[in-house]
Amino acid sequence: MSLRQRLRSYKLSLSESAQNLDDKASRQRAQWHFLFFDHAILRTIWHNFAEVAPGVFRANHPSPKRLAYYVRNGISTIVNLRGPSDAPHYLLELDACRKLGLTLLDVPGLTARDAPSREALIGVLDALRSAPKPLLLHCKSGADRSSLAAAVYLLAECGATIDEARIQFSPKFIHFKWTKTGVLDKILDTFEAEHSKTGISFEDWLRSAYDGPKIQANFDASRR
Repeated sequence: MSLRQRLRSYKLSLSESAQNLDDKASRQRAQWHFLFFDHAILRTIWHNFAEVAPGVFRANHPSPKRLAYYVRNGISTIVNLRGPSDAPHYLLELDACRKLGLTLLDVPGLTARDAPSREALIGVLDALRSAPKPLLLHCKSGADRSSLAAAVYLLAECGATIDEARIQFSPKFIHFKWTKTGVLDKILDTFEAEHSKTGISFEDWLRSAYDGPKIQANFDASRR
């Protein structure tokens, strides 16, 4: 068995043995998994935090300690763009939100390296629009899915221009257009082209004309 295979096996066994957070040893395994396999140790100082709009903030995946800090500073809702799972990162977040009285909204289906489905993007918009505020949205690193969610909210709910929305796709958030995650920028490029021809609003375009597979195909073709 190669070293990579051993690490993968250890990661899986550690996750499977960290499901019961009421058990001290299991909680410790969950925290270990969160720190080193979900890379939370890199997020202990770097939070990728920014304001998107009044009452809406973005960041990378917060630890229970940082969730407590956000509560003390007025945050009432967490929008989790990673979706629900049985992985330690989610179980720790769910447990902390319950204890802190935070509303946790899980948004599944959002992807960073592929154009998300229309349903996933509408789910993001509906969640951000209806969620009690102030809210914090996050993915894992706060770089790609968070950028997309923030841009969708600004365009559909805040009347932002495309250039204003593009600010969310910035290297300062560790988002890089020239990587595979550039497909998310392609979504805005595609909308911009359609808007310039027809004047269609972003939300109308999203709900009636957005075509994720076509955007993905065009993006892939541009990288060949």
